[in-house]
Amino acid sequence: MSEFRATRLFSPAAPRWVETILQWPTFGVVLRVGLASAYLIGGIDKAMDFPGAVAEQAHFGLQPAALWAVLAIAVELIGAVLLIVDRWTWLAAGALGVLTLVAMAVANNFWDMSGQARFMAKNAFFEHLGLICGLACVARLSVLERKVLA
Repeated sequence: MSEFRATRLFSPAAPRWVETILQWPTFGVVLRVGLASAYLIGGIDKAMDFPGAVAEQAHFGLQPAALWAVLAIAVELIGAVLLIVDRWTWLAAGALGVLTLVAMAVANNFWDMSGQARFMAKNAFFEHLGLICGLACVARLSVLERKVLA
């Protein structure tokens, strides 16, 4: 028995209780809501303050700013909802990922900065990169789950 524990202790496999939690269907929904939350909040905020959303796009040099604001709102809201309900997840994750990539390039251009601003922009840049990878992971899992269920 102690040999089993030692093997299990150093095994890369998740403990049974972790596997159980990860397999709860509701947990998947909670994770997708969490991943989509920033986009939902951002889309709702932009829609409720459209002039502010246009000003934000203009501030980052995206023209025509009103068109970019409409696109951002649509992608954030539609993409977030599709991600949460796990429908066309590949499309939702891809659209949100591209939107995030554009935002990274224009808002977190740390290569043009110095000092504390560079430090903060560089951190934000790589946090957004992680978010894009998280979106890709959700799309991948969705595809793999559908293959298993087929």
